[in-house]
Amino acid sequence: MNNEILLQVSGLRTAFHTEQGAWPAVDGVDLTVRRGEILGLVGESGSGKSVTGFSLLGLIDPPGEVVAGEILFKGEDLRKLDEEQMRRLRGNRIAMIFQDPLMTLNPVLRIGEQMMEAIFTHERVSTSVARERCREALDMVGIPAPEKRLDSYPHEFSGGMRQRVAIAIALLNNPDLIICDEPTTALDVTIQGQILYRMQEICRKNNTALIWITHDLGVVAELADNIAVMYAGRIVEAGPVDDVLDAPRHPYTKGLLESMPSTTEPGARLYQIDGMAPSLTGRPSGCAFRPRCTNAIAYCAEKFPDVTHEGSRSFCCHVPVVFQAEQA
Repeated sequence: MNNEILLQVSGLRTAFHTEQGAWPAVDGVDLTVRRGEILGLVGESGSGKSVTGFSLLGLIDPPGEVVAGEILFKGEDLRKLDEEQMRRLRGNRIAMIFQDPLMTLNPVLRIGEQMMEAIFTHERVSTSVARERCREALDMVGIPAPEKRLDSYPHEFSGGMRQRVAIAIALLNNPDLIICDEPTTALDVTIQGQILYRMQEICRKNNTALIWITHDLGVVAELADNIAVMYAGRIVEAGPVDDVLDAPRHPYTKGLLESMPSTTEPGARLYQIDGMAPSLTGRPSGCAFRPRCTNAIAYCAEKFPDVTHEGSRSFCCHVPVVFQAEQA
């Protein structure tokens, strides 16, 4: 990873229009991703993680709309590009891997046909060259007998193998940035570990940046360089993954960590954060986490906290978690 900023997101706001008004699913998100960096974007279901990823690529359909903010990719504001310019960018310089590989794969076309189409869309090369690149991509993600597999159909692959194919398609054009929307959630732990290892290896080798969207802090701890914790459409804590997970400053991050089974004593009741994440139309005033927070004070209802910076990390909380140094 180097210090070159690849993606700079400022004040991103994505709203869904209803008869009652426009409701923000993403509400003022700021993100910075450097070339070669792996960023883990984490939070509960409904926190706005996936909508953020779709917003970056211009994949929000009505009644949703990106209503504010800058999305600077290599210095160019993606919000100012027309649909044809975005189409040339998607799958080429920025790729996306979805949770369900069948969103990527056409069930009636052979794998090789689909992969080669991803190449032909963006450049003119011969069929033999394209097929060789497809074979190399399948080999890179650990598909056995890749030459033979190019002639297979998606239904002939297991779920884990289909997800590897989807990852291979994302890698075909050597993108600068890959956005992964919980791509290993439905896979068993062994296959998940193999894919995480492959993705780390690929990012380091090609200096590719990665945004990994997930609710699993264990995955982020293994994979990411930096982490951004999202709640109710906003980033509430961000920083180097080890710093944030070892000593979280936001009560929500602390609650997520304490909810992990690995932090619970054998036989003890699993911890859970009280209450539920607010709906899109029912977010409270001030800090949205206030009704579930054990640190909350009256002022938390009046104003959403400003961003506090502590070295390379940041958080938004009026009453942050305090960690005292252990006594020698």
